[in-house]
Amino acid sequence: MSFRSSTVSLGLLLGLLATGQTLQQQLQGVASANGLVGMSVVAVCEGAITDVVHTGLADIGRNVAVNDSTAYRIASISKLVTAIAVMRLHEQSTFGLDDDVSTALGFTFRNPAFPNTPITYRMVLSHRSSLQDGSGYSPFLTATYSSTPPPAISELVTSGGNWYTADMWRTESPGSYFAYSNVNFGILGTLIEALSGQRFDQYMRQEVLAPLGIGGSYNVQDLSAIGQLAALYRNSVPQADDFNGLMPAPPDLSLYVIGTNGLYFAPQGGLRITAVELARVLLCLLGNGTWTNGITTVQLLQPTTVALMTGQEWLYNGNNGDNYYGLFRSWGLGVHRITATPGNDVVHPGVPMFGHAGEAYGLISDLYFDPSSGHGLLFLTNGYTPGNAYAFGNTAFYSVEDDVFAAVRTHAYQPCLSVAVQGSAGVSERLLVNGNTIRWTGTTALEIRVFDPQGKLLEQRSIRPHVPISWPGAWPMHARSWRGGGIVVLTTAPSE
Repeated sequence: MSFRSSTVSLGLLLGLLATGQTLQQQLQGVASANGLVGMSVVAVCEGAITDVVHTGLADIGRNVAVNDSTAYRIASISKLVTAIAVMRLHEQSTFGLDDDVSTALGFTFRNPAFPNTPITYRMVLSHRSSLQDGSGYSPFLTATYSSTPPPAISELVTSGGNWYTADMWRTESPGSYFAYSNVNFGILGTLIEALSGQRFDQYMRQEVLAPLGIGGSYNVQDLSAIGQLAALYRNSVPQADDFNGLMPAPPDLSLYVIGTNGLYFAPQGGLRITAVELARVLLCLLGNGTWTNGITTVQLLQPTTVALMTGQEWLYNGNNGDNYYGLFRSWGLGVHRITATPGNDVVHPGVPMFGHAGEAYGLISDLYFDPSSGHGLLFLTNGYTPGNAYAFGNTAFYSVEDDVFAAVRTHAYQPCLSVAVQGSAGVSERLLVNGNTIRWTGTTALEIRVFDPQGKLLEQRSIRPHVPISWPGAWPMHARSWRGGGIVVLTTAPSE
C-alpha cells in the first residue's frame, strides 16, 4: 500500500464543502447526545490523517478544553502497544513464539490443573494461556502500588503465593480457550523486563514510543505537560488522573527489581498519550511496521511481524472462548481482529479490521484499521455526565461508539471509497498553485485544511471558484492526486 504523505513534511487536504453537517458538527452532536465530558477522534483515509476533531473538556474542575495536546490514559489499547514491544524483542530472536515463558520468567508458570502443559508467548499474547483475572488480581494490584518493593508476580500466579487464588486459572487447558484478561499483559510486561534487562516504562519509551516521536508514557512522571492530562469521569465525578494540573509525587523505586512484576507500570492499560500521537501507532501498523513524518522514516516492525500480529490465532466457534457479548470473535498476537459479524463486532459494516478497544474509569477508547483500504480511526472519550452511562446499541460496541463510527464512515471514508467511481480526469488542472497563491477553477467551493506532519490541524480556510487566496509563507506546493468525492490532496516540499 502506498502512502501519499511518505515524502512530504506538510499536507494540504482539501475537502468539498458539504451541504449538510461536517464531521466536526456531527461529532459535536454525538458528544452532546451521549453526554460525553470530552472526546477526540482521528480519521485516517488511504494511509493519511484527514481529520482530527476534539470536543468538550479534559478537566471539568479546571475548565480545560480538549485539544491536540490532551493526553488520555487509554486503557486497554495500551495492550496493543505493549504487544508491539514484545514483537520487537521477538525480531531480535530473544525468544520463539512457542517457547515456554517460564524460562525467561525464572519460575515455573503453569496452570496447576495442567502441570505438564507449557504456556507459550503465543498463548499469552492471544489470551489463550488459561490465566484469568481471578479474585487475587485486584488485591495484588493494590499491593503492587503500595509496597516497596512491589511483590513478585509469581506470588499471584503460583500455588502457595501470598496473593494466589485458585480462580486465577481456568479449568480449560492452555491453548484451548480464549479468555481476555489483564494479568496476561502483566506477565508480558514482566517478560519484557526480563528479556531486555530494562524497566518496562523505560524500555517502552526507548524502543516504541520515542522512535515514533511520541511524548506519552506508561509512567506519568515522564509527561512534560501534566496540565494537559485528561481526568477520567463517571457521572462527572473524577475516577482517575485527577491531578489538578500538578505532577504527583514520584514513587520510591529504589528497591524495584527488574523482571519480577511488570504490572507496576500497567502494560495492560496505563499508557497516557494524545490522540494524534496514538494515530502514529495506527499508521505504523497500517504501514506494515513503518512510520514516516515526511522527513525521516522509522521501521519499527518488519512486515512479516505485523502479519504475525494480525494473523488469526483464535476464531470463536461458539464454545471455545468468552466472546464478551459478541465483541471478541477473533484474536491475533495482541490484536483484536474485527470480523464484522452483524450485530456483534462491527466497526464498519462488512469490513474486517484490526486494532484494540479499551474501557476503564469512565474512559472508552477505540483504535481500528483496515489494511486493504488504508482507512482507520481513533476514538477517545474521558467519560460521561450524570444520567448518560454507556449503553449498548445495535452492535457489541456501545451506542456512542456506533455513533462515532457512523460519523467517520459518512464524512471521512465515503470520499475515499468513491475514488474508483469518480475517477481523476481533469481535476488537478482545475486547482492552480503558484507559490503561496491557490486558485480553484471548479464550480463548487472547497475547504482547505492544513496539517503538520504529525497530523495537527494548523489552519482551515475556504476557497471559492475563481477567487484566489494567499497562504502565509512561501511554501512550494503542488497537486498530488484526486481522491474522489471532492477531495484533493496537495503537498509541500519537505523542509530541510
